[in-house]
Amino acid sequence: MAIGNNYITSEGFKRLQEELSKLFKHDRPKVVEVVSWAAGNGDRSENGDYIYGKRRLREIDSRVRYLTKGLENAQIIEDKPRDPSKVFFAAWVTVEDEQGNDLPQTFRLV
Repeated sequence: MAIGNNYITSEGFKRLQEELSKLFKHDRPKVVEVVSWAAGNGDRSENGDYIYGKRRLREIDSRVRYLTKGLENAQIIEDKPRDPSKVFFAAWVTVEDEQGNDLPQTFRLV
């Protein structure tokens, strides 16, 4: 994670927590089981299940570390602005045309 402020919306924080939980509680145990089974089959140098399972396990562990650090340093930004006349990260904005008419789309700044 980059040094400094790590701003995130509450929805984004929740999605990252769900991904972390899925990786740690579901995906990783399955891969560990496959690697363990493959390791018991003998020669690991030509065992595809073992080689690719270990690679996938490293990828999962790397992502878990990244998410854990990111969530620890996250600063959740509230959805409602203190000053509604200012645009800021995670704000919902309505765009107007030159005549001041609202366009049919609303955007979220991320």
